Amino acid sequence: MKTDTLQKIALDALEDLKGINITAINVRELTSVTDVMIICTGRSTRHVKSLAENVVKEAKKHHASYIRMEGQREGEWVIVDLNDIVVHVMLAETRELYKLEDLWEIHVNTRARHR
Repeated sequence: MKTDTLQKIALDALEDLKGINITAINVRELTSVTDVMIICTGRSTRHVKSLAENVVKEAKKHHASYIRMEGQREGEWVIVDLNDIVVHVMLAETRELYKLEDLWEIHVNTRARHR
């Protein structure tokens, strides 16, 4: 499945359950681990789990070839690994603490300056 198609499936699944502050970051040139990182906030641990489960459900419905999920027991930060797309669904406090967008922004800006 193409990365763009998989990204749309994941974003739509998060939007369907009213994910908050959904952000997609293209990290293709920065890491070999994944192409796109999607970050989303949930209102509660139950909402975080539901958002992540909806991404998994929709990916399976569209026959995604690789799906792994971690963190659903605690529900503060659930990661859905779709191989080319990694989805991070977090509580607001967890997202603020780890600031993944800032981390990747630093790398994007640093890399751009060295070209």
